[in-house]
Order: sequence, then C-alpha cells, then structure tokens
Amino acid sequence: MPFTAWSNALKPGQTVPDNYVFNGMGCSGKNISPPLEWKDAPKDTKSFAVTVFDPDAPRVGGWWHWAVVNIPPEVTALPEGASNEGKLPTGSVEVESDYGEAHYGGPCPPIGDSPHHYVFTVYALKNKEVHLSPNSTPGSIKNLLEHECLAKSSFTVEYGRGV
Repeated sequence: MPFTAWSNALKPGQTVPDNYVFNGMGCSGKNISPPLEWKDAPKDTKSFAVTVFDPDAPRVGGWWHWAVVNIPPEVTALPEGASNEGKLPTGSVEVESDYGEAHYGGPCPPIGDSPHHYVFTVYALKNKEVHLSPNSTPGSIKNLLEHECLAKSSFTVEYGRGV
C-alpha cells in the first residue's frame, strides 16, 4: 500500500473552511491547525514531518505556513488544534513559519488574487531527529526533508478572498 496522508476536515481541491484560515492581515479565520492522518509508512520510518506550503504566494519561494519535525514514528495523526492548543506529540518541534512564529498559520492570500493552493505534505523520514539550527525555517529545511525522506504524501486545498 502506498504511504497516504489526508484530513477529514480538508478535501483536496476544495476551499479551506474558516476554522483553518489565518486570523490577521485582513483575514478573520480561527487559525486552528487542521486534523491530519497518515497510514502505510515504510517500515524503516524513524520519524515524520509535516509541512504546509503556498506556491502561489506573491514572493520568491512561496509562503511556508507550517512545519513540524521529529514526530515520533508511532504517531499516525495530529488532532485539530495540535499546533495552537499544545497537542503536538512529545518530542515534536515546530519551525518558524513565514508569519514569523513557530506554529500553524492558516491561509490568507492577498485580496483579488485567484485562489491560492495550499500543499499539505507528510514526510516519512529515515532518522529519528531533524537537527535544526536556531534560524531554521521551513524553506531552509525543505532540502533536508527531501534528503531524509523515505516516502511522502501530499494533498492540496484552495483558499481565496476574492475582490
């Protein structure tokens, strides 16, 4: 079976519900991290990582909304609010997002842009820990995650604010 990630609250190709939209910068969501699940990781998986990325953001390199590393190998889900409510598994580490804080930051594209795409990716990694520097950002660890990756699964949702 292939490694698969999903969310019962987010459906690929559909609009992100307000619970998971950023609260600030003109957006008025609840900024709660969505529930995520995964299954059929390779047997040699030593840890997991999760990232959320907007490739449509109007800046070079897109916009990183969330990154969590060092999720223990026995974990197969993150509950709703894992980031914001302190429900991350013991040992997990959140990396500073492009919002400048080390926790989930939901979608909030510029008014008038076409809906942006938000790529949720779960990585099954071959090492127990991703070693981070004090200035690590999701963009700076992406290559490391790809190098350490045994398997990954992604799904994409959308969000826009219209005109």
